Amino acid sequence: MLLAINANNTNTVFAVWDGARLKGTWRIATNPHRTSDEYVVWLDHLLALENLRRARLDRAIIASVVPEANFNLRLLCRHYCRTEPLVVGEANVELGTKALVDRAEEVGADRLVNTVAAHDRYKGPLIVVDFGTATTFDVVDRDGNYRGGVIAPGLNLSLQALHMAAAKLPMVPVRRSEKVIGTSTVACMQSGVYWGYVALIEGLVARIRKEFGAKMTTVATGGLAPLFDGATPAIERVDPHLTLWGLRLIAERNRSPKGRGRAHRA
Repeated sequence: MLLAINANNTNTVFAVWDGARLKGTWRIATNPHRTSDEYVVWLDHLLALENLRRARLDRAIIASVVPEANFNLRLLCRHYCRTEPLVVGEANVELGTKALVDRAEEVGADRLVNTVAAHDRYKGPLIVVDFGTATTFDVVDRDGNYRGGVIAPGLNLSLQALHMAAAKLPMVPVRRSEKVIGTSTVACMQSGVYWGYVALIEGLVARIRKEFGAKMTTVATGGLAPLFDGATPAIERVDPHLTLWGLRLIAERNRSPKGRGRAHRA
């Protein structure tokens, strides 16, 4: 089975794939100082809850936008799963997509993985909206290549900024308010962030489609994507596991012959 790890700025997602079957997903707060020993204790417990065993993990792949976390994630795979992980972005890992932008080396691993997955699942020109620490809009052309996009502050980041910069504004959770006009400070803040983001999505999707000059399907992913399901016709599909699907596809594309890719036992 495949262990897929997606390390983002806020959370790191672990998933186990058995072929094309997703057996389980788990999130942990991203901490560059967390050791491989800490990871394995946490992971073993969660695997057991799903009647899975670490001994059955024979392949691993990592996509990370947090370089400081990579050493211990690699060590987890090598020492405790006895396999050398594929790392998205390294020269030996074939993605099956091209980044047709000014500086391809600057494109985040998660955005390339989303490109691979979205093209496989939905075809045609696409806009992928990923609700993470930042909210990103990525353009995928008909051939499955990454063509650029937009980076905006994420929802939680916006709420934190309001709380930190304004002395009388509290820290509030993200939620979908029924009314745009708030009648309390908390309701006003939640409406401003949520419906403000809906307006952001609608405006940017419309501008991207006009500039790209083609009919495009918009797919939303990321931890907060379900919050926007049905909120606006600008989002046509919600796929929370899109990145994990892309990691599985890339792992299959780079699958070694039997016996290769295993780490030597200590």
